[in-house]
Amino acid sequence: MIIVKLMGGLGNQMFQYAAGRSLALRRGTSLKLDLSFLEGYQANHTRRSFELERLDIRAEKATPGELAAVERGEPSSLFQRTLGAFFKRRAGMKLFLEKQFNVNPEFFELPDQVYLEGFWQSEGYFKDYGDIIRREFTPSTAPVGKNLELMDEIRSVNAVSLHIRRGDYVTDPAIRAAHHVCELDYYQKGAEVMASSLQAPHFFVFSDDSDWVAANLKLQHPTTFVSHNQGRGYEDLRLMSLCRHHIIANSSFSWWGAWLNPSPDKIVCAPGRWFNEMPANTCDLIPQGWRKI
Repeated sequence: MIIVKLMGGLGNQMFQYAAGRSLALRRGTSLKLDLSFLEGYQANHTRRSFELERLDIRAEKATPGELAAVERGEPSSLFQRTLGAFFKRRAGMKLFLEKQFNVNPEFFELPDQVYLEGFWQSEGYFKDYGDIIRREFTPSTAPVGKNLELMDEIRSVNAVSLHIRRGDYVTDPAIRAAHHVCELDYYQKGAEVMASSLQAPHFFVFSDDSDWVAANLKLQHPTTFVSHNQGRGYEDLRLMSLCRHHIIANSSFSWWGAWLNPSPDKIVCAPGRWFNEMPANTCDLIPQGWRKI
């Protein structure tokens, strides 16, 4: 059994699931999800919910007993110590922390019975199982209404998804200190790349601040603003993945929107600057072939 800790929004949860699932597949074992971080209060973190349940994933929620078996230090209560001691004798679950932002080769040597804690933001952790991951990240419900109409429109044009992430990057000082906010100039340069490479591009714009984007983003090509899926990020991801090409933000959400498109001919523009002044090595974050701007 592999257990992975889930943190952050849908995009982060997808990275964590993908890493855990790939390790479980390598070891021929099951994957369990630790939802305790999502279900509790955490300072300096935007409150998130368990969003993977909308996708066709192959994992169950870890039980309290399974979590108590993780060797992560001395538990705080007698109940936890007693329960943990019992399950450790049975399971011997080891904690593996992400020590670096780039791919850690030790990950691929991990045995069964491991608890993963980290963000695991690189396709290097799960590329060998890419077809399975894409299939399991398909929404578990069929599209209806406006999303079905947009799917037909996206398939009928030379569609380019463009994602602008603002939200807590702008409103939360602690988060803004870490995460760079992509300027409009970045998106204009990305649009120029698409216009010079494609015939008749049609941009589909996704954002968590649709009013600001509609007022400030001016593109010289047909543009459709997609803003009706509040609280249903999985629907936006489905629409993004159907576009032929992509301009992503420094966001795990639109990273997945581009990666889920399996086309080898896709053009993906990504920001060269992902964080503010942080020591994180992001060399493995952007897949080979994506264009940094």
